[in-house]
Amino acid sequence: MSYFERIKEYKIKESPIIMGIETSCDETAVAIIKNGREILADEIISSATEHAKFGGVVPEIASRTHTTAILTATKNALDKAGLTLNDIDAFAVTQGAGLLGALLVGVSFAKSLAFSTGKPLIPVSHIRGHISASYLADKKLEPPFITILASGGHTAIVAVEDYYNINVLGSTLDDAVGEAFDKVARVLGLSYPGGPNVERLAKEGKNVIALPKMLKNYNGGEFDFSYSGLKTAVINYVHNQTAKGESVNKADVACSFQCSAIDVLIDKAVLASKKFGYKTICVSGGVGANGYLREKLTERANKEKIKLVLPEKRYCTDNGAMIGAEGYLQYKKGNFANLELNASAVIPLK
Repeated sequence: MSYFERIKEYKIKESPIIMGIETSCDETAVAIIKNGREILADEIISSATEHAKFGGVVPEIASRTHTTAILTATKNALDKAGLTLNDIDAFAVTQGAGLLGALLVGVSFAKSLAFSTGKPLIPVSHIRGHISASYLADKKLEPPFITILASGGHTAIVAVEDYYNINVLGSTLDDAVGEAFDKVARVLGLSYPGGPNVERLAKEGKNVIALPKMLKNYNGGEFDFSYSGLKTAVINYVHNQTAKGESVNKADVACSFQCSAIDVLIDKAVLASKKFGYKTICVSGGVGANGYLREKLTERANKEKIKLVLPEKRYCTDNGAMIGAEGYLQYKKGNFANLELNASAVIPLK
């Protein structure tokens, strides 16, 4: 019997065990999730220290590291959960978006596991995976809710209407917020990864440098963002101070930038919650690990009496658990792929 025929006869289980595989960038991540919300195992092998030597992610290094790490991550996850491959009911894998070579490692590996076990192969959007991380943080969470999607590749305010339908209320018109953090980090002479290093430096400074509030009164899209101008303003400030022979207080620059970048995210998320009557705000994406964002959003949510769901910092950054959580939803829908599944560097935000 062919793989296609076996999957056609597959019976969807009530409480499946899903393996989530994530290789979109510089983390090789494998997790095992039961019933969409219970984490049985979660393994991450990062190549960030290798990329730091070059000041950013090198796609070739990322791809090669995935090929050597993915088997180890899978074995560790199975051992931690006390399971074998035959106990896994389906294999969910990040299909996109991300670095194409890196994605291909995960997709090819997941296809081999699905074929060898005769279990379903589930393609997962990396973006939806980040959103589904909130289901791991709050096991009773149900849509609808507002999500702040903030990462190195995406910045958006998303209305999650139900488990399968999302409405993008607004997104960045240029740079993503995480991308802006990385670029500002380079200007300040900070090493990769930029976001955490900017955050650490910002704790030593004050918000005393006037920087633009992006699209604050933009009528064409009240939930849209623009980070290119903010990034340029920081670059110009540093260059102008240097050209005049004046010192640059890097901690103040970092703090002022962080406030300008994050405050608008909070403002627009709260505005969306109030405008559309959503009582819950969730945070997703790597910038969700930012301490300033978590602190200020918690204060604002308490003031506005809005429920706030903050995934652990580990589940804001790339991980296999979020892919397993979203994979569970797609499993229940029977959204299975055939062995011709291919990776995609770009996936629409929808």
